[in-house]
Amino acid sequence: MLLPDYLDRSDPESAIAAAAKRCSNWGRWGNDDVLGTLNFLTEAKRVEGARLVRRGVSFSLAQRFEMDGPQKGWRRRTNPVHTMLDTGTDAERGVQGFPHGIGGADDVITMPLQASTQWDGLGHIFDHGMAWNGRRAGDVVTSDGDRVTGIETAAAQIAGRGVLLDVGRAIGHDGELPDGFAITPAHLEATVAAQGESARVGRGDLLMVRTGRLTRARRDLAEGRGWGDYAGGNSPGLSFTTADWLHATEIAGIATDTWGFEVRPNEFDDAFQPLHQVVIPNMGLFVGEMWDLEALAADCAADGVWDFFLTAAPLPVTGAVGAPVNPIAVK
Repeated sequence: MLLPDYLDRSDPESAIAAAAKRCSNWGRWGNDDVLGTLNFLTEAKRVEGARLVRRGVSFSLAQRFEMDGPQKGWRRRTNPVHTMLDTGTDAERGVQGFPHGIGGADDVITMPLQASTQWDGLGHIFDHGMAWNGRRAGDVVTSDGDRVTGIETAAAQIAGRGVLLDVGRAIGHDGELPDGFAITPAHLEATVAAQGESARVGRGDLLMVRTGRLTRARRDLAEGRGWGDYAGGNSPGLSFTTADWLHATEIAGIATDTWGFEVRPNEFDDAFQPLHQVVIPNMGLFVGEMWDLEALAADCAADGVWDFFLTAAPLPVTGAVGAPVNPIAVK
């Protein structure tokens, strides 16, 4: 995908700086703000979302947290390690030390907080050493964690009107976009137009964008090829040029079925996740990754309704810069 003429592939630094300035929300909600775009998700928006429950059918949008994938060790991101502390075998043998025949099972999990379906917190990405709302990165995230915008600050916030834009189905081939496909504002608007009024996107909405990348990864799994490069490799995703669209629509958050939200390879030469650098520390946008949108997308396509009530609270790990989530969409 070619960048517009006003963007120079060889100069990501200038493009990022210009987009950051145009799309900045620093100070918009006061100097002490820790919620960023979640400020758009008001009580009225939650009521609007709740009113979208019509049939009572629900969908989990989480991938499984399991030891076999999809992570492969990039920057020490591993898959969960699940260990049993007590088992049924222990109970049968009477070695647990409980009275009157009661037994039980317990387990523990060790994993990076962004091993599977997750939210990026506002302390996850910095821009030239600056964090969300103009704070110094070192004043926000230390060895003690994020003591300013830790993910726990969002624990009660993320519930409201969800909207699914199935770009893979609307403009892709057989429901999938190829790796390296950059989704532009024109593609997003074309998908809205194709899906109809229930797909309108506006202030306070929680937007989900399906590319079909997870579909392809699961096909590879079923055919014995493993997860491949799903985590960190080439992928369809949001174009850098969507920064202004994301800012103008005033959405509360966005999530995709991909590992990295934005297109990979990135559109600039010698760049790494430039859209992240604009939308998280400058716009204050909450970004979700590795969401499983397949069953929801099939249902939306069947009944032609693309909005629903969504609740997607992150696990409130104090000081974390990202956290696992089991999003639930209810139609």
